[in-house]
Amino acid sequence: MSSLRNAVPRPAHKERSQPQARKKFGLLEKHKDYVIRAKAYHQKEDIKKKLKQKAAFKNPDEFYYKMINSKTVDGVHRPKEEINKYSAQELMIMKTQDIGYVFQKWQSEKNKIDKLTASLQCTEDQPSRRHVYFAEDREEARELELQARSKSDISAIHIPKDIKKKMDRSYRDLEARKSRAKDLEKLYMDMSMQKELQKKGRKRKLREDEMLNPNGKPVYKWKADRKR
Repeated sequence: MSSLRNAVPRPAHKERSQPQARKKFGLLEKHKDYVIRAKAYHQKEDIKKKLKQKAAFKNPDEFYYKMINSKTVDGVHRPKEEINKYSAQELMIMKTQDIGYVFQKWQSEKNKIDKLTASLQCTEDQPSRRHVYFAEDREEARELELQARSKSDISAIHIPKDIKKKMDRSYRDLEARKSRAKDLEKLYMDMSMQKELQKKGRKRKLREDEMLNPNGKPVYKWKADRKR
Protein backbone atom coordinates (compact mmCIF):
# COMPACT_ATOMS: atom_id res chain seq x y z
CA MET A 1 0.00 0.00 0.00
CA SER A 2 2.85 2.38 0.77
CA SER A 3 4.28 1.94 -2.72
CA LEU A 4 0.89 2.65 -4.29
CA ARG A 5 0.46 5.73 -2.10
CA ASN A 6 3.77 7.07 -3.33
CA ALA A 7 2.90 6.29 -6.93
CA VAL A 8 -0.23 8.44 -6.89
CA PRO A 9 0.67 12.07 -7.84
CA ARG A 10 0.08 14.54 -5.04
CA PRO A 11 -0.81 18.19 -5.41
CA ALA A 12 2.04 20.65 -4.86
CA HIS A 13 1.31 22.83 -1.83
CA LYS A 14 2.53 26.34 -2.64
CA GLU A 15 3.26 28.89 0.06
CA ARG A 16 0.95 31.82 0.30
CA SER A 17 2.43 35.02 -1.10
CA GLN A 18 1.98 38.54 0.14
CA PRO A 19 -1.46 39.92 -0.75
CA GLN A 20 -1.55 42.66 -3.35
CA ALA A 21 -2.74 45.21 -0.79
CA ARG A 22 0.35 44.54 1.40
CA LYS A 23 3.04 44.48 -1.33
CA LYS A 24 4.54 47.64 0.13
CA PHE A 25 5.60 45.70 3.28
CA GLY A 26 7.85 43.36 1.31
CA LEU A 27 7.84 39.56 1.25
CA LEU A 28 5.45 37.67 3.48
CA GLU A 29 7.24 36.25 6.53
CA LYS A 30 7.18 32.43 6.64
CA HIS A 31 7.30 30.24 9.73
CA LYS A 32 11.03 29.51 9.36
CA ASP A 33 11.71 33.26 9.23
CA TYR A 34 9.70 33.73 12.41
CA VAL A 35 11.70 30.96 14.16
CA ILE A 36 15.02 32.64 13.33
CA ARG A 37 13.73 36.04 14.47
CA ALA A 38 12.31 34.61 17.69
CA LYS A 39 15.58 32.81 18.57
CA ALA A 40 17.59 35.99 18.03
CA TYR A 41 15.13 37.99 20.16
CA HIS A 42 15.23 35.52 23.07
CA GLN A 43 19.03 35.31 22.88
CA LYS A 44 19.30 39.09 23.24
CA GLU A 45 16.82 39.03 26.13
CA ASP A 46 18.90 36.40 27.96
CA ILE A 47 22.07 38.48 27.53
CA LYS A 48 20.31 41.56 28.91
CA LYS A 49 18.99 39.55 31.85
CA LYS A 50 22.51 38.27 32.73
CA LEU A 51 23.96 41.76 32.51
CA LYS A 52 21.24 43.09 34.83
CA GLN A 53 22.03 40.33 37.33
CA LYS A 54 25.75 41.17 37.23
CA ALA A 55 25.01 44.85 37.78
CA ALA A 56 22.66 44.04 40.70
CA PHE A 57 25.16 41.77 42.50
CA LYS A 58 28.25 43.91 41.79
CA ASN A 59 30.47 44.79 44.74
CA PRO A 60 30.72 48.60 45.02
CA ASP A 61 34.20 48.31 46.60
CA GLU A 62 35.53 46.18 43.76
CA PHE A 63 38.73 47.56 42.18
CA TYR A 64 40.87 46.56 39.21
CA TYR A 65 43.96 48.32 37.88
CA LYS A 66 42.34 48.32 34.44
CA MET A 67 39.91 50.91 35.86
CA ILE A 68 42.69 53.49 36.03
CA ASN A 69 44.87 52.14 33.19
CA SER A 70 42.17 52.39 30.53
CA LYS A 71 39.74 54.96 29.22
CA THR A 72 36.56 54.96 27.19
CA VAL A 73 36.73 56.41 23.68
CA ASP A 74 33.42 56.53 21.78
CA GLY A 75 31.99 53.87 24.08
CA VAL A 76 34.97 51.50 23.59
CA HIS A 77 37.47 50.70 26.35
CA ARG A 78 41.02 51.39 25.23
CA PRO A 79 44.13 50.77 27.36
CA LYS A 80 46.39 53.75 27.93
CA GLU A 81 49.72 53.76 26.16
CA GLU A 82 52.35 52.32 28.43
CA ILE A 83 55.23 54.77 28.87
CA ASN A 84 58.69 53.35 29.55
CA LYS A 85 57.44 49.80 29.27
CA TYR A 86 60.97 48.56 28.59
CA SER A 87 64.16 49.65 30.29
CA ALA A 88 67.05 51.28 28.42
CA GLN A 89 69.00 47.99 28.52
CA GLU A 90 66.08 46.03 27.00
CA LEU A 91 65.59 48.67 24.30
CA MET A 92 69.28 48.48 23.43
CA ILE A 93 69.11 44.67 23.07
CA MET A 94 66.00 44.89 20.87
CA LYS A 95 67.65 47.57 18.70
CA THR A 96 70.76 45.39 18.33
CA GLN A 97 68.67 42.41 17.22
CA ASP A 98 66.86 44.54 14.63
CA ILE A 99 70.15 45.91 13.30
CA GLY A 100 71.56 42.39 13.04
CA TYR A 101 68.54 41.21 11.04
CA VAL A 102 68.76 44.19 8.65
CA PHE A 103 72.52 43.66 8.22
CA GLN A 104 71.95 39.96 7.46
CA LYS A 105 69.34 40.77 4.79
CA TRP A 106 71.65 43.40 3.29
CA GLN A 107 74.53 40.92 3.04
CA SER A 108 72.20 38.32 1.52
CA GLU A 109 71.08 40.77 -1.16
CA LYS A 110 74.70 41.70 -1.93
CA ASN A 111 75.63 38.03 -2.35
CA LYS A 112 72.69 37.45 -4.68
CA ILE A 113 73.66 40.53 -6.71
CA ASP A 114 77.22 39.23 -7.07
CA LYS A 115 75.96 35.82 -8.25
CA LEU A 116 73.56 37.38 -10.77
CA THR A 117 76.24 39.75 -12.08
CA ALA A 118 78.68 36.86 -12.50
CA SER A 119 76.13 34.67 -14.31
CA LEU A 120 74.98 37.37 -16.74
CA GLN A 121 77.13 38.30 -19.68
CA CYS A 122 77.17 42.07 -19.48
CA THR A 123 78.24 43.92 -22.58
CA GLU A 124 80.16 46.45 -20.49
CA ASP A 125 82.43 43.79 -19.01
CA GLN A 126 85.66 42.92 -20.75
CA PRO A 127 86.15 39.32 -21.94
CA SER A 128 87.81 37.08 -19.39
CA ARG A 129 90.12 35.45 -21.96
CA ARG A 130 92.64 37.52 -23.89
CA HIS A 131 94.28 36.44 -27.11
CA VAL A 132 97.45 38.05 -28.42
CA TYR A 133 97.69 38.36 -32.20
CA PHE A 134 100.82 39.40 -34.10
CA ALA A 135 100.38 41.34 -37.33
CA GLU A 136 102.98 42.17 -39.96
CA ASP A 137 101.57 45.58 -40.89
CA ARG A 138 98.90 48.09 -39.84
CA GLU A 139 96.23 46.84 -42.27
CA GLU A 140 96.42 43.30 -40.92
CA ALA A 141 96.33 44.68 -37.35
CA ARG A 142 93.16 46.68 -38.20
CA GLU A 143 91.50 43.56 -39.66
CA LEU A 144 92.36 41.49 -36.58
CA GLU A 145 90.97 44.20 -34.33
CA LEU A 146 87.66 44.30 -36.25
CA GLN A 147 87.38 40.50 -36.08
CA ALA A 148 88.01 40.52 -32.33
CA ARG A 149 85.34 43.20 -31.81
CA SER A 150 82.78 41.30 -33.88
CA LYS A 151 83.43 38.12 -31.89
CA SER A 152 83.15 39.90 -28.53
CA ASP A 153 80.00 41.81 -29.53
CA ILE A 154 77.07 39.87 -28.05
CA SER A 155 74.46 41.97 -29.87
CA ALA A 156 75.73 40.63 -33.21
CA ILE A 157 75.21 37.03 -32.09
CA HIS A 158 71.76 35.55 -32.69
CA ILE A 159 70.11 34.70 -29.33
CA PRO A 160 66.92 32.58 -29.11
CA LYS A 161 63.78 34.34 -27.87
CA ASP A 162 63.32 32.21 -24.74
CA ILE A 163 66.92 32.80 -23.64
CA LYS A 164 66.57 36.52 -24.36
CA LYS A 165 63.42 36.67 -22.22
CA LYS A 166 65.23 34.94 -19.37
CA MET A 167 68.14 37.37 -19.69
CA ASP A 168 65.79 40.38 -19.63
CA ARG A 169 64.03 38.95 -16.58
CA SER A 170 67.39 38.41 -14.87
CA TYR A 171 68.44 42.00 -15.64
CA ARG A 172 65.20 43.34 -14.16
CA ASP A 173 65.70 41.17 -11.09
CA LEU A 174 69.25 42.48 -10.79
CA GLU A 175 68.09 46.12 -10.88
CA ALA A 176 65.37 45.42 -8.29
CA ARG A 177 67.87 43.71 -5.99
CA LYS A 178 70.30 46.62 -6.34
CA SER A 179 67.56 49.06 -5.35
CA ARG A 180 66.55 46.83 -2.41
CA ALA A 181 70.18 46.54 -1.26
CA LYS A 182 70.54 50.33 -1.41
CA ASP A 183 67.42 50.80 0.75
CA LEU A 184 68.64 48.19 3.25
CA GLU A 185 72.03 49.89 3.45
CA LYS A 186 70.39 53.26 4.19
CA LEU A 187 68.14 51.65 6.81
CA TYR A 188 71.14 49.92 8.42
CA MET A 189 73.09 53.19 8.62
CA ASP A 190 70.10 55.03 10.15
CA MET A 191 69.51 52.30 12.73
CA SER A 192 73.21 52.23 13.61
CA MET A 193 73.11 55.99 14.17
CA GLN A 194 70.04 55.67 16.41
CA LYS A 195 71.77 52.93 18.40
CA GLU A 196 74.86 55.08 18.91
CA LEU A 197 72.69 58.01 20.03
CA GLN A 198 71.12 55.84 22.74
CA LYS A 199 74.50 55.16 24.34
CA LYS A 200 75.83 57.19 27.23
CA GLY A 201 78.02 60.20 26.69
CA ARG A 202 77.69 63.91 26.02
CA LYS A 203 77.05 64.73 22.39
CA ARG A 204 75.69 67.52 20.26
CA LYS A 205 74.46 67.98 16.72
CA LEU A 206 76.78 69.95 14.45
CA ARG A 207 75.54 72.96 12.52
CA GLU A 208 75.96 73.22 8.77
CA ASP A 209 78.71 75.85 9.08
CA GLU A 210 80.68 73.44 11.30
CA MET A 211 80.64 70.58 8.75
CA LEU A 212 83.33 70.18 6.13
CA ASN A 213 81.03 68.70 3.49
CA PRO A 214 77.39 69.28 4.48
CA ASN A 215 75.05 66.88 2.67
CA GLY A 216 71.81 67.42 4.58
CA LYS A 217 72.35 64.44 6.91
CA PRO A 218 72.66 65.03 10.67
CA VAL A 219 76.18 64.78 12.10
CA TYR A 220 76.86 64.37 15.82
CA LYS A 221 80.02 64.96 17.80
CA TRP A 222 80.74 63.25 21.10
CA LYS A 223 82.65 65.14 23.76
CA ALA A 224 85.79 63.47 25.02
CA ASP A 225 85.37 62.00 28.50
CA ARG A 226 88.30 61.33 30.75
CA LYS A 227 88.67 57.63 31.48
CA ARG A 228 89.74 56.61 34.94
